[in-house]
Parts: sequence; structure tokens; C-alpha cells
Amino acid sequence: MRIGELAEATGVSPRSLRYYEEQGLLRSHRSVGGWRDFEASAVERVVMIQHLLAAGLHSPTIAELLPCLEAPPAERTEVMGRLLADEVDRLQQKRREIDRELELLQALREDTSGQRA
Repeated sequence: MRIGELAEATGVSPRSLRYYEEQGLLRSHRSVGGWRDFEASAVERVVMIQHLLAAGLHSPTIAELLPCLEAPPAERTEVMGRLLADEVDRLQQKRREIDRELELLQALREDTSGQRA
């Protein structure tokens, strides 16, 4: 399938698909005319990439993780567990930072509200 077809099937822009390819997250073959040609399985891969990006993972981490996710469970290595544990830790730290910022903003908001009364 061509890049436009993959974009339509996944709801992801051709520009993003080219970026995924540049980052090694997605593979295509070139036709005789030089067009990108993707396997049908690319749809599932793009959906997975979208989920991982939405979860806050970065492209290099996704590039490491995708081969593990695509391997049969019996062939998966400790790499996937380690990467996922690291990402969970990173996101939990980010959540704590956001919680602190929200508390500060809420306190400032309440302080401001109290001054106007």
C-alpha cells in the first residue's frame, strides 16, 4: 500500500509516516517508480506507534520496544520489561511534578480569590 493509503487507513498524516520511517519505526520498500510501498501489517504497527507515543514514550524508546512487542511472547527478552519499567518510572515522576505544579497553582488561585473578597 502507498503512503496515502496507509495515512487514510490509520488517520496518521503522510508527514508523520515519513518521520516514523526516518526514525526506524516503520519500514517500506521502494517501487520501481520510487514510491514508498508498505506491507498491510504496517497499519497495525502505526496504530501501536500511536499508542506508545500517546503513552509518552519517545521515538528511540519505541524503536527499541517494537521488536519485542512483535516477537511471540516466548521469544521476548528482558529488554521489554526493563524499558517499560523505566517508562513507568519516568511517567510517575512526571505525574508527581505535575501534581506539585497543580497544587501551587491552586494555592495561588485560592490566595487570589481570597484577596478579592
